[in-house]
Order: sequence, then C-alpha cells, then structure tokens
Amino acid sequence: MKTTARVVVIGGGVVGVSTLYHLAKLGWSDVALIERKELTSGSTWHAAGLLPLFNLSYSVGKLHQYSVALYPSLEAETGLNVGFSNVSNIRIATSQDRLDEYRYYAGVAKTIGVAVNWLTPEQLKEVWPLADVTGVLGAIQHPADGYIQPADLTQALAKGARQLGATIYRNTTVTAITQLPSGEWLVSTDQGDITCEHVVSATGNFARQTGEMVGLDVPVIPVEHQYIVTEQVPAIMERRKQGLPEMGVLRESDDSWYMREEAGGLLLGPYELGAPACYVKGPAANSEYELFPDALERLEPYIMSAMARVPAFGEVGVKKVYNGAIAYTPDGSPIVGPAWDKKNFWLNEGHSFGITAAGGAGWQLAHWIVNGEPTIDMTGVDPRRFGEYAGEGYLIEKNEEAYAKVFAIHYPDEEREAGRALRRTPCYDRMKDLGAVFGSVFGWERPNWFAPKGYELTDADLDRADTLLNHNHPVVDGEAIREKWSFRRSNYFNFVADECRHVTKHVGLQDMSAFAKCQITGPGAEDWLNGLLSNTVPKKVGKVTLSYLLTDTGGVRAEFTVYKKAPQTYYLVSAGAMERHDQDYLLKALPTDGTVRFERLTTAMGVLVLAGPRARDVLSKVTQTDLSSAAFPWLTGKTISIGAARVEALRVNFVGELGWEFHHPIEMQNYIFDLLMKAGAEFQIKPFGIRAMTAMALEKSYKLIPRELSIEYNALESGLERWVSAKKPAYKGRDGVIAAREAGLKWQLVTMEVFGVTDADARGSEPIYRDGVLVGRATSGGYGARCEKSLALAMVAPDHAAVGTELEISILGTMHRAVVIEDSPFDPENNALRS
Repeated sequence: MKTTARVVVIGGGVVGVSTLYHLAKLGWSDVALIERKELTSGSTWHAAGLLPLFNLSYSVGKLHQYSVALYPSLEAETGLNVGFSNVSNIRIATSQDRLDEYRYYAGVAKTIGVAVNWLTPEQLKEVWPLADVTGVLGAIQHPADGYIQPADLTQALAKGARQLGATIYRNTTVTAITQLPSGEWLVSTDQGDITCEHVVSATGNFARQTGEMVGLDVPVIPVEHQYIVTEQVPAIMERRKQGLPEMGVLRESDDSWYMREEAGGLLLGPYELGAPACYVKGPAANSEYELFPDALERLEPYIMSAMARVPAFGEVGVKKVYNGAIAYTPDGSPIVGPAWDKKNFWLNEGHSFGITAAGGAGWQLAHWIVNGEPTIDMTGVDPRRFGEYAGEGYLIEKNEEAYAKVFAIHYPDEEREAGRALRRTPCYDRMKDLGAVFGSVFGWERPNWFAPKGYELTDADLDRADTLLNHNHPVVDGEAIREKWSFRRSNYFNFVADECRHVTKHVGLQDMSAFAKCQITGPGAEDWLNGLLSNTVPKKVGKVTLSYLLTDTGGVRAEFTVYKKAPQTYYLVSAGAMERHDQDYLLKALPTDGTVRFERLTTAMGVLVLAGPRARDVLSKVTQTDLSSAAFPWLTGKTISIGAARVEALRVNFVGELGWEFHHPIEMQNYIFDLLMKAGAEFQIKPFGIRAMTAMALEKSYKLIPRELSIEYNALESGLERWVSAKKPAYKGRDGVIAAREAGLKWQLVTMEVFGVTDADARGSEPIYRDGVLVGRATSGGYGARCEKSLALAMVAPDHAAVGTELEISILGTMHRAVVIEDSPFDPENNALRS
C-alpha cells in the first residue's frame, strides 16, 4: 500500500469512484480510493439506477445534466458498457398546481440547456400504452433521461480512474483520520497509513461515523427506501416480441411513485410517508450488500394508486422487494464541497439521488480541489448550508420529511413543518401574537408576513387536489391554516403589499436577528480585512460600508456589512442562511500569528429593524441621541441607549426607507421591542415580515446571494462597481475583476418592468428572450407595491441591457413583454434613505 497521495477518497460507491475519476481526469493521478469492502457494496448496489434530470435547484440540476451527458461516453473510454437505457422520463400531472410546477421547471430547464417535451394525455397514452390516462391533465418528458446499471457504471468509472493513474484499495478499512501539524492528513487503515494533502469523505451510510473521526457532525442520516419488482408482464413481453421500444420511466408525481420496466416486469418505487430513518448510529462494521425486511403495509396506498394508473401492475405477482438505505440531508439535496472548520477535508455525502448526481458531484468537487473553485454555483449543495443546530434528533425529523416530500410540489413559498420553532428569538411570541406567519432560515424562525387577527383559510380556499400529495399549505398542529402556497399570487399577496405600503407611509418594525454576525479585532484587523474584501474597510470609527469576498476570478462568494466600532474593531454582518459558509471562509483565512481575532456573535446579538418616514419620530422618544441626518447620517453607526438598553444603531436597512438596525444583546430584545412598539403607537407602527422586505428590496434593485451575486458572475456583471475598489493595491479577486473588465463582460444585471401580469409574477430562473432568442435568465422577481409594478432582476447579455430594451420573459409558460428600466424604480435618488 502506498504511503503518500495528493488526495485520498474514502468510499467506493459510485460517488466516491466518480470523485476519484474526475480528480485523475484533471491531471491529479497521484490519488487513491479506500473502500472497506467491495466497490458498490453500500447503497449503490441496490439503487434503482434512475437518472432524473428534473430538479428545481440550479446546483443539483447542473450536476444531473452533466452526469446524464457523461455516462454514455464512458464505454468508448473504458470499453465497459454502463447499461444506459435512454428510454426517457415522463412525469404526470393530475393537478393544476403540478402543471404550474412543470411550467416553472420548463423555464429553469431552458436556461440550463435541458430539453423538455410537453405531452397531452393522448400523447402519454401513445408512449406509455399500459397507462390509464384518466384524470391526467398533462405530462412532461425528458428525452435524454432513462436509467442505468449502477454497478456497471461504477466499474467503468473505476477503470477510467485506474487508466489515468489512480489507485483503488478494496477490503481496506479506515480506522482513524488525523490532521498533522503540517496541515496534511494521516489516513490510518487496517492495511497501513497514507499521508495526503486532501481527504474526501464519500462514505454514504457511514458519513456520520467518518465525520466523527475528524470532529464533524455531518448532517446526513439515511432513510429506508423500498421498491418492488414484479414477475413478467404479458403485455410487456408481447411488446418485446413485436420489437416495440421500452417504455420510459413513469412518474406519478401527485401520488409519489415511479415505475419502469425491469426484466420484462415492472419496478415500482414509492416515496412513502412514514419511511423511517435508519443507521442513525451507522451500519455495523461488517455491513455489506445489506437490505432491511420489507414493510409492504407502508406501501399500500401507493400500490393501489399504481394499480389504478397501470392496471397490468396489479395482474402479476411480486418477484422481489428491496428495502435499502438511502442517505438523506434535511433538504434532500446532497452536501458537496469543503467541510467547515477543517482545511482540505471535503464532503461528497447525502446523495439521495446518488446515481444521477455522482458524475456531476465528482466533476465539480474535483474542480474545487484542483483549481480552488467549482465552475458552477454550488450554493444549493454546499455542506455549510446547515449549522450546529442540525444534530441527530433534528436530522431524523427532517430527513424523514425530505424523503416523504421527494415528489411534493416544491412551491417557491414552501415552508416545511418538521424541526420547526427550533431557534426562536425572544420576541417570537410577541410577533406570533401580532399575527406572524413564520418561515425558517438556518433553523431560525422569522416572520414571513402578518395575518389579521382571526384570519384563516377554509377547505374551499385551499382547493386541495384529490391526490396522495395534496398539501398546498403549511401543516402546523393546532393552528388554523392561514397561507396557501402557489406559483401564483396567493392569499397573502395583498397582506404583504399592505405591509410594504404601511412601511413607506408610516413606520414598521422587523426582527432580523437571524443575520450572521461576528467581530474582527486585533492589531492586524484592518490590514487583514483590506486584503480579503473588495471594498476599503471604514477608516473612521462609526462608518459603515458594504463589501464582498470574491473568488480569484472575481465572482462573488459572500457579502458583508462592515461597521467600524472602534480602532481595529470591526463588526461584520452577513446573510443568516450563509452563516457557516461565510464565517468558515473568514476563519480559514485568519493569519496564524495571533494578530487577528474572530468572535462569533450571531446568537449573542439580536437585530430589530425600524424603518419608514416616522422612524426618527419613534426613536427620538426613547433615546437622547441626536438623530438628525447631520449628526447621524446614512451609512453610519453609533452606540446609543434605547431606554436603559445599550445598542449599536446602524443607519442602514434593506428596504430603502429612513431607518436603523438595532444590534443589541439578545437578552434585551423584548425590553427594546416593547419600548419601540409603545413609542410608535401614535405613529401607527406595525411589524412587517421577510416577504415585504424582499419585495421592497426588489424595488431598490438590491442584490441577493446566490441570485444576483454568484461565483458564476463577475462582481462587475452583478453591478458592484461601487463596492469593488480600484484603488486598493491588492485583495482577493482584484485581478479577476480587472481581467473581466479588460476581456469584456459576458453578462449584465438589469432591472425590468414586466407587463401584462395578472396573477403570476417572476420568481427567478425564468428565461429571457429577445426576438425569440434566449438572451438571459431572471434572478429575482415579484411585485413592487410602492411603485405598483411587476418587476424582475435579470442577467442578460450586455448588448440587450440598455435602458428601454424590449425583451420577453416566460412566466409559467406565458410570454410577457419586459422592458429594461433604470435601477431602483422606487426612490432612485435615495432621498428616503438619506432623509
């Protein structure tokens, strides 16, 4: 056994072997893979081998797209047939909401280059003659889709990796992983030790045990997945005799199952409610090719649905039931990328659709390791999208939920119910009493919008489909249903618009305590931050700036509000959902000489936002501080007292109104909240939620990660000229920004007004056209109540970005006229902010 390697991949399933193959493909041949048993002996061997291209996540969609393109090419490279059956993939819709999901997805697919066909019920019957099309409203088909033999695919990737110089050790167990003082990793096994620069964990059901070896609580727990293989179906055998093609993979989305042909019979795979988490403490040491006892009683409603849709399924016997473990994460997407707090330790875990994602995940992770960055935006699969709150108990609840919702309609406003009310700010109950309808980000509860007292929806309002998956609303035990999810303007639309109008006419209060917060101090703080961030850090105490952490090519990795509290003391605020991601980059970049110190403050500090033209009037009643613009201008901060509470007041907000953010010790939050609400009563103060904030931010053309800001877009393409300093001699990404400017930008962010909208605004990811040619994609969209316009932000080719350019945007399959307008359609001169 070799004693050194550049990279050691742990895990010999399809994901690990793909990672090895792609590392070698990029020229790193001194790489090794360690597998405790035989290749594919974990979840890979019992996988159904499906290759679904359908995914509303941009990151996952790109990974799947790459995989489906790669796999058929492996035979020419390796001489091994991977058993790819390009039979297509068909998804049925039996509800209008499902059709909307497909319409939205078709737009996403257009922007990433995935072909989608629409089928009428009659066309579905033509390509799937065994199906009863009763109740079918339509279907979509991926012509490039199908299924593959997982073991054959893995062996082809393994041979390809070996041909490129990689080494694979089978029947070798990793016993310890230790980081050496040099920063290298020592991987100890029962066959010897290997020292390496990088370690990749691709251990599937063993992910948490592998993580424990290095002190990581990896947010992966498997869930049992069953599928049934029948005896041969006479109608299928007759089709074979006639030389007719194999029918495509059929998905009854609204009843949560898939079906395909298998050896002349049918394979049915339901995603049932009640499937339990398994291997919570990890599989046994001798686990290999392991299955659980079947639990067919859980599958009964899905079997009945399948028999109704495909009567032939109910006319033959069951040949085999497979019940095996599939790794899951709380949101159902894999974790692919760097581990937090550990340099050069990488995760490629949690693959619930591992066969489909393996090629793309290996491809991007290899680029990340070899070149320092992936080539596509990987935010949707980044391991750091979960935090310390995602422990064992949380994972059991959320992963079982993620499994049960594989086929659920993924509405843009969906808020899942498991593991909720976990992280609550002190004012949670006060907000709840005021009518808050909560959402969740990074485990925190935040008011999305506020419903009137006593407001609730009836069954008639909800108009739920008669399907197994028919929830179009949050499920909260003991609470009235107040929100209906939709791809269109839903019941909360007018309430959110009212919140926006109230803030701009009067004053509103918002809880933004979920913001990620940290403090940077020490004699080297200023120089270190200047060498890291795109904008010059404030030189004067009390100044506030916006700044960005860039990639080497000038893409945007993170956004920070930087407030200079004192000499060599900087308070940094970033998006709550990106806390572990953003702070991990800061921590890994810290100098080792002790000149810079980092302090986490997220849970120690709460944030209340006071915004609106009467904000100064409210605040002046509870503080002695001079609040005039001359004494307290926009983009400055001060330590002030609100009553007896000491807070850091920053004159910034994300809604474009006069206002302040109050960063305060979390234990003082209710005192401050009550004082502001009492003082604001005469000025008609009301709370407002995230959806109103987002709508108002859209009217200001404010940018969000990972929508308008992404590693795929240069900072200049995202319109960040003001915050990307040309004067600073050096900072990360500066050369990439300069190179992009000199080479010419590929994209330009624009604001558009969308016309003819009645009930469906842009949401983001919609395709943009000019004269029938695809020229860009929307990044955000919605309705601006203050300017009374349907708006969208979009990345378009620069020659289509001039103000006044006539474009078209496809929203749920309907084309709308869109015109490029000046940024910030509300208060473009920032008079409200500066007032």
